[in-house]
Amino acid sequence: MTTSRGHRRPFAQVDVFGTAPCLGNPLAVVLDADGMTDEQMQRFARWTNLSETTFLLPPTRPGADYRVRIFTASGELPFAGHPTLGSCHAWATRQPGPVGPRVVQECAAGLVELRVAEGRYAFAAPPLVRQGPVDDGLRAALARGLDLAPGQLRDAQWVDNGPGWVAVLLGSAEEVLQVPTPPATLPPLGVVGPQPPGAAHQFEVRAFFPGGGQVVEDPVTGSLNAGLAQWLIDSGRAPEHYVARQGTVVGADGRVTVDRDEHGTTWVGGAVADCVRGEVSV
Repeated sequence: MTTSRGHRRPFAQVDVFGTAPCLGNPLAVVLDADGMTDEQMQRFARWTNLSETTFLLPPTRPGADYRVRIFTASGELPFAGHPTLGSCHAWATRQPGPVGPRVVQECAAGLVELRVAEGRYAFAAPPLVRQGPVDDGLRAALARGLDLAPGQLRDAQWVDNGPGWVAVLLGSAEEVLQVPTPPATLPPLGVVGPQPPGAAHQFEVRAFFPGGGQVVEDPVTGSLNAGLAQWLIDSGRAPEHYVARQGTVVGADGRVTVDRDEHGTTWVGGAVADCVRGEVSV
């Protein structure tokens, strides 16, 4: 029904990767976006003021269970990690029967396979579009931007699966927690360091991305953790199964699980919780 208030559509706001609701990364989901224009989607994403808002649509490619479009406040993304997990959960909870263990999402980046089991979701990490060591100039800029002492920067690599991520490895989780927000002149940046032996999780992660002349720290980031996992496992710095913590500095408490299977696929997953359900007028 169309009224002066707009078309009413089912809506959910979910929390992704949190150890409890409202401790992860929030995501707004319009569960039936059929007929919405690009302008309407962008306007609504800008209004939610979240890092991402997704819109669920009927699939157009064989083998897909649903299609998703992913918008930030300023534009559309071909793929993102926490919107993939959160959208899958929102879609699954509207199905009449059990879902899984395999779900296929269609997005602008192609088909993304997900695993669903016992309320947890994991996506197959997309291939890196840029990898390998950063050049000396960028390495020096990263050290300056993070206010690192000589020798603190253990390694720096491109781990870009679409958003442009570059990763910095430090010697400890404590060092990761102490770095300042970097300048907006640097590319999207992930900082990672190992936890001490015996900790409940193996790595501490922080993610920074520039936008609108400022730098934002993301609570918990699926795409970054996917790129980090491929680098850390391939270089022998991480086991094939581990847990990373993210969001500590910004008041979140995220947990990202990483599993590499016998076929070499890296799965990145976590919990998804409902926080808001209802309708929106758009």
